[in-house]
Amino acid sequence: MDSFSGLESFVRAADLLSFAKAGRLLGISASAVGKNVARLEQQLGLRLFNRTTRQVRLTQEGAMFHERCRRILDELDDARAMMQDAVAQPRGRLRVSLPTIGYRFLLPMLPDFQARYPQIELDLDFNDRLVDVIAEGVDVAIRSGELVDSGLVARRLGPFRFLLVAAPAYLARHGVPQQPAELAGHACLRYKFVTGTRIEDWTLPGLPERLPCTMLCNNMEAMLGAAIAGLGIGFMPDFLARDALARGELQRVLAPHVTHRGQFSALWPSSRQLSPKVRAFVDFAVERMFPPPTDEGDRRD
Repeated sequence: MDSFSGLESFVRAADLLSFAKAGRLLGISASAVGKNVARLEQQLGLRLFNRTTRQVRLTQEGAMFHERCRRILDELDDARAMMQDAVAQPRGRLRVSLPTIGYRFLLPMLPDFQARYPQIELDLDFNDRLVDVIAEGVDVAIRSGELVDSGLVARRLGPFRFLLVAAPAYLARHGVPQQPAELAGHACLRYKFVTGTRIEDWTLPGLPERLPCTMLCNNMEAMLGAAIAGLGIGFMPDFLARDALARGELQRVLAPHVTHRGQFSALWPSSRQLSPKVRAFVDFAVERMFPPPTDEGDRRD
């Protein structure tokens, strides 16, 4: 092969089964990916993909070749990471996947991170879908909840807690609940996960058998806005409500009863050498992203 580009284009296109997505990942056009793959097929003397106007699928030979080439690229990336480690200064583009509300805990630490690591170029993807870290070439992902992908290594970043909050105007109109059972008579703002139809549970004892659902949405920022607008009581992470609480736009309700805490973790492929840029980001995130929670704060309920 006269060029590494054909091999890389093939592997990324095979990972994503899309020339367009592979092109976006590699920073080239879909047609350039197609030309690189066609040149590779000509050199090998066999067809790697079956193409139609609607889809791209690997041939049997393409699937076998992809498995081997994937390992080769991983080894090359690991070798590159070792060389980067040797020069000590982390550098290069770092692709990070975060939930949509991740900017609230990430952005405050970025000025100090960039000052410490000026040669790392951050490529941030804020998205609530469950990203395939390996297939989509993500360097590190930040996720909450249960971690079930055995192909990933996880490191805990820190805990956060959930709060029940409502606007003072809403509570003035409808009263402040003193026990969880009283939520049966209130407007409840519920979060629906982007992947599927599951609704987030409100984890506190003594809830009514059927919790009212006045509004259902799959965006935490929208739920925050609805709570501030006085549409009801919302159950959300502390870092999401913190600024509105400080401004007096929201206040906590049933604070002694809400003890549930969540956990964010950083994840990266287990089969890969941990590169200096990933190590630098993860170490910094552990240090700065989630300071230990306190029990102080607005407890006006």
